[in-house]
Amino acid sequence: MPNVLPRLDFRATEPVLAAISALGRTEDLRFSPGNQLLALAGFSGKRCLILKVHVEASPDAPRVSVDDFLEVTSGGIGLVHGLDFIDDQTLVVANRDGHVSVVPLPSGEMAGRRVHVAPLAEVRGRFPGRIKSPGSIAVRHEAGGLISLLVCNNYTNHVSRHVLDPRAGYRVVANRLFLRRSLRIPDGIALSHDGEWIAISGHGTHDVKMFSTRGKLGPWSAPAGTLRQANYPHGLRFSSDDAYVLVADAGAPVIHVYHRGDGWGGERSPERSVVVLEDEAFARGRYNEQEGGPKGIDIDQTNRVLAVTCEEQSLAFFSLSRIIDPTEARPSATLADGEATARAR
Repeated sequence: MPNVLPRLDFRATEPVLAAISALGRTEDLRFSPGNQLLALAGFSGKRCLILKVHVEASPDAPRVSVDDFLEVTSGGIGLVHGLDFIDDQTLVVANRDGHVSVVPLPSGEMAGRRVHVAPLAEVRGRFPGRIKSPGSIAVRHEAGGLISLLVCNNYTNHVSRHVLDPRAGYRVVANRLFLRRSLRIPDGIALSHDGEWIAISGHGTHDVKMFSTRGKLGPWSAPAGTLRQANYPHGLRFSSDDAYVLVADAGAPVIHVYHRGDGWGGERSPERSVVVLEDEAFARGRYNEQEGGPKGIDIDQTNRVLAVTCEEQSLAFFSLSRIIDPTEARPSATLADGEATARAR
């Protein structure tokens, strides 16, 4: 197997490291719009772990510190699989065992607290856009202050769209069956920064479907492009310039990197596949061929750091430029897990 890409050393307190280690099975994760928070979906623990993060540039590699944390539980948080930020104070979570909820983050210092909050709203949808077995989710800001939620309904093989009005307590003003054609167990979703593409990973089709937003989209809209050669694609993200799509492969210890070229239409194979898990960690999580690899990924707002999570490695950070450009010089100060813990503040 090719060499594992070195993780970035991140500085953290002992309580932060303990909270990350105790998270259990994770799925998706997201940086906040202000880039000061990182939310992780604690699937098995029915909670979200909110980390206070700081990313800064340095000559060798980005530096990441995690200074504090908050554990959030709620009647609106169950087997949380997907999540996204509406704004820096508000999360939307997709629970595999139920519905989608809008959850507020408490004000004040984090201070390693566990806080139980009431959901601001619950979204269930209506036929034919009813939510069932929701997985990953994406927030899209619409005209007039509205927001729409694009929800991957894993085992009903479609993406539904739900329009909410934040000014009316996140009241649902529209539900629809959004995308269905060519989807089989949609397991991850990402929106391009220019608003022109929607990428959806297909657990059952072993690929990523690329839908163009330039025309009207509906259940029978065909994908304009396909990203091939992924085993069990899960989380995925566009780089800030939309030139790359990074795909986490739950069935392999790798992140696949796809390049746009002259557009996302047509079929393409990965430009490269970067190993992000050691053999031992991958083997521990590989209780079937669909598991063991990375699950959730996200790119921070500075476009410097890729965050990755899976059950056997609750959180790791990587230099995004080293994933996109493997010829970049190796960082000089990457520590192993034990060293990172020993150097915690």
